[in-house]
Amino acid sequence: MCITAVKAQDRGVIPDETPVGRAIDLLADRDPDAIALLHPAGTTTRAELAAASSRAARELAALGVREGSLVTIGLPNGAPFYAAALGAWKLGAIPQPVSAKLPPAELAALIEIADPPVVVGLPTPDGRPSLPADWVPDPALDPGPLPPAVPPSWKAPTSGGSTGRPKIILAGGEGLYGVVTQAAERLRLEGEGEVFAVTAPLYHNAPFMFSLISLLRGGTVLVLDHFDGATVLEAVDRHRVTWLYAVPTLMGRLLRLPEEVRAAADVSSVRTLLHVGAPCPEHVKRGCVEWFGPETVLELYAGTESQASCMIDGVDWLAHPGSVGQVVSGEMRIGDEEGRPLPVGEVGEVWMKVPESPYRYLGATARGRDGWESLGDMGHMDAEGYLYLADRRSDMILVGGSNVYPAEVEAALDAHPAVLSSCVIGLPDEDLGSRVHAIVQLDGASAEVSDEDLRAHVAGRLARQKVPATIERVDHPLREDTGKMRRSALRAERMGS
Repeated sequence: MCITAVKAQDRGVIPDETPVGRAIDLLADRDPDAIALLHPAGTTTRAELAAASSRAARELAALGVREGSLVTIGLPNGAPFYAAALGAWKLGAIPQPVSAKLPPAELAALIEIADPPVVVGLPTPDGRPSLPADWVPDPALDPGPLPPAVPPSWKAPTSGGSTGRPKIILAGGEGLYGVVTQAAERLRLEGEGEVFAVTAPLYHNAPFMFSLISLLRGGTVLVLDHFDGATVLEAVDRHRVTWLYAVPTLMGRLLRLPEEVRAAADVSSVRTLLHVGAPCPEHVKRGCVEWFGPETVLELYAGTESQASCMIDGVDWLAHPGSVGQVVSGEMRIGDEEGRPLPVGEVGEVWMKVPESPYRYLGATARGRDGWESLGDMGHMDAEGYLYLADRRSDMILVGGSNVYPAEVEAALDAHPAVLSSCVIGLPDEDLGSRVHAIVQLDGASAEVSDEDLRAHVAGRLARQKVPATIERVDHPLREDTGKMRRSALRAERMGS
């Protein structure tokens, strides 16, 4: 079914103090037949989603979920995911999304931290209640509204971070409509009349958060479960997508489509293409700015913790290439390892001021100094306050006393026409302490490209110490569909630990 746009309604305003789980019921009352979700199994109206989430809430309650409980949701992209998340909210519980492909050992570690009464979509390793991967809310249960309940935190995404150890990030804001949707205007999430495309797994914080904001403001959410360039581009054209979420990996996939495929697709409906989640290579950013238009492309830099954020659109980026923008919420500064401010232009850690309603870690401790925290990112600011990222502190490679930032080398490698994805790590070297080791996925038609060709390509762009000393080839993508890459895990595999 093709949805060009949800007809605008005289919807009024949902009060900010409304419990977030109640918002879908109010939207359903105003326009029950409006399409809330477009998904692989079909369409779901607002009334159907309101009913499904109420049934989900009653099913979860019967399994022990109470106000303040974490509910681990390991479902693939689809309507049941949203029913489970909204159902948790209706009980005053906290959705804790995880990958539907999460290995048992990692699930066990997260369960130990979260202690959820039930896990949705994955079998539990300790015998606690679980719902199957093909779960849908029990149709025999009451579809009516539940008594209002306010979750003490509105989301609890998980993260492995740079160490690979799992942790849970409890949002600082409680589950009220005004709290959940407070960043909507800044993110250009309009709600009514909007078609929002989910182009990454919903366990990742950005598509989870942004799509729910759009949904609660009255938008239609297009939920995709395949993230190759051709599938996404066809969906954008067919459903007249207005708000397109992307990670740089997907942006590169779109740009690598044959020219005739790209030219045949109508992307004029897209008013915002927002990318986040990983550094964006300059050639990919320029390609999307040229294709979608500089006013359309919007970049966000922030952690899941939401201490502070930067944004930049394509117009501003063309004037400040490589920047992730100026601070639009909270405070940031560049400092040394102890958080002490560094001069303009000097590379250091990106420190963020802790907000008044801070997040809370479960299973980890924040790296903080005097009210400032660092997520481990490195970068510098120019005199106008534009931030330029270098890499993560934990990923930096020290080569003969020189700092090498993997993201910079990866960007150079990814600019080669034969390279589909790359990962750069440091491995021990008797002479220099560490050597730059590149893992690359090449286009299948480019097997003749030699290591010397790749090194020469990098050498034409970067200093000598940044050129990979060794190159390894793999036949699979090195980034997840979320845009994330686990350099520490890849390094550990090659170190035999």
